[in-house]
Amino acid sequence: MYNETKISVIVVAGAIINALSLNLFLIPANVLASGFTGVSQFLAAVLGEYTPLDVSTGVLLFILNIPVVYLGWTRVGKRFTVYSLLSVIVTTLALSLIPVQSLTDKIMLNAVFGGVLAGVGVGITLKWGASTGGMDIVAMLLSRMRDQPIGVYLLVLNGLMVIAAGFFFGWEQALFTLVTLYVTSRVIDTIHTRHEKVTAMIITGKGKEIQQAIHKNMVRGITRVPAKGAFTDEDKEMLMIVITRYELYSLEQLLKEVDPTAFTNIVETAGIFGFFRTN
Repeated sequence: MYNETKISVIVVAGAIINALSLNLFLIPANVLASGFTGVSQFLAAVLGEYTPLDVSTGVLLFILNIPVVYLGWTRVGKRFTVYSLLSVIVTTLALSLIPVQSLTDKIMLNAVFGGVLAGVGVGITLKWGASTGGMDIVAMLLSRMRDQPIGVYLLVLNGLMVIAAGFFFGWEQALFTLVTLYVTSRVIDTIHTRHEKVTAMIITGKGKEIQQAIHKNMVRGITRVPAKGAFTDEDKEMLMIVITRYELYSLEQLLKEVDPTAFTNIVETAGIFGFFRTN
């Protein structure tokens, strides 16, 4: 049902964008990125400074993500985890291939543009049903449990990175790390709006088939209402379902597969009362 090739391309693109944000902006300025990427930056710097080990950020990122893969596999889903692993592998390779060089000596520009690129890379990856691994998976689980924007959780989880940056790189770098984390979280929430609800009203002659397909792939309640085409006088059904904006792509692909002729109207949902599954 999913366009796997298209999603893979987007995941790869997101990983390369993340690598660009690091090697062109954040690493040269000693500003930490969000999530496990920032942890990997910090560990690489500490190891290089205080030990004879010279381990790259990309290799450390891959190592740190190994235990998280199990968490994603068991709690989030196999498909989600496979794409997350693809993102981690591509990021590791891109960090090794893209030279570390500074495009500007202005630390503020490095912090802001690095944060924007990182947010775009993570945001488009999450929007298409994958992640960049690490804390993204943890934040996704928290977001499902509490039904709140993912970027907020990432900002909280990354608070420790600011303290680490302050002790090791200096408190000016810590402040710029905070700028990067904030910019990244805002960009992620702009792109990946999982917490926003929409109502889909589907007019179809294959109501039963679509209902079964939705229940098989999505845990959502459906209201079936008899309908009649005014022009054709043909008996149809209207299926009404409230979903998150994050699930729109899944619903669109499902409808294309079951009934390509179905007419679907998507409207913004200001609020809901009653039970709405968030995980």
